[in-house]
Amino acid sequence: MTEAPAYVTSDIHLGAVSDETEEAFRNWLRWAAERGSAIVINGDLFDFWFEYRTVIPRGYTRTLGLLGELADQGLPIHLVGGNHDWWGGSYLTDEVGLRFHRGPVELQLAGHRCLIAHGDGLGRGDLGYRILRRILRGPVTRWAFRWLHPDVGAAIARRVSRTDVRVTGEDDVPPGRAGELARWARDRLLEDPQLDAVLLGHVHRPQQVEVAPGRFYLNSGDWLQHRSFAVLPAGEPAYLARWDGGREISAARGGVPIEPPR
Repeated sequence: MTEAPAYVTSDIHLGAVSDETEEAFRNWLRWAAERGSAIVINGDLFDFWFEYRTVIPRGYTRTLGLLGELADQGLPIHLVGGNHDWWGGSYLTDEVGLRFHRGPVELQLAGHRCLIAHGDGLGRGDLGYRILRRILRGPVTRWAFRWLHPDVGAAIARRVSRTDVRVTGEDDVPPGRAGELARWARDRLLEDPQLDAVLLGHVHRPQQVEVAPGRFYLNSGDWLQHRSFAVLPAGEPAYLARWDGGREISAARGGVPIEPPR
């Protein structure tokens, strides 16, 4: 029997998107779970997530409940930490049932050997963010942030997030980052001929590049504008698609750009 496909998506930013977008994402999860062998959420599932010892951020109950239900049914669901939710921990793994990865990870997905990373800080440039990331992810900063009242911490996170800019259709991605991620992915594929695909997110721009025959760089885009995701069918090349309410639109099998829903 042919293995079911795997699905990879990223940059949902729960907490900064509309209720309608979050509901659409839950519908996609149900759809992918019915058809797939695994789901990978490649960073920024949440616009902000920090695990206090006894406090769970408000607003994600239905989505977390659905993820837990699907995990209980035996579906592997991987979450790669992004720049908005790298601070995940035991609540997501032990209580929800996700398989949480704080950094790049290699996974076998429907027979494809894949390198998966969110994308923040990869490649050349972006030195200011690299320095900031090291500070924010350090043990001292995490210890200090834990002592803030959760409402204060969430307010600070919303102020620096700037996700609302992208929701309105503008773009605050530093110039050249999408191209730099594509170069980074190409180099990884050329260095390791056993890799079938490199999958990234972060820049909110769906992209599909065939680096070598049958071997791809795929950026899964986002749910703010595109509702896009990557499909890895067993025995076939990976490709990008867009969720259109109740179906997959496979507009990028041949590298055609994914356009936002109208």
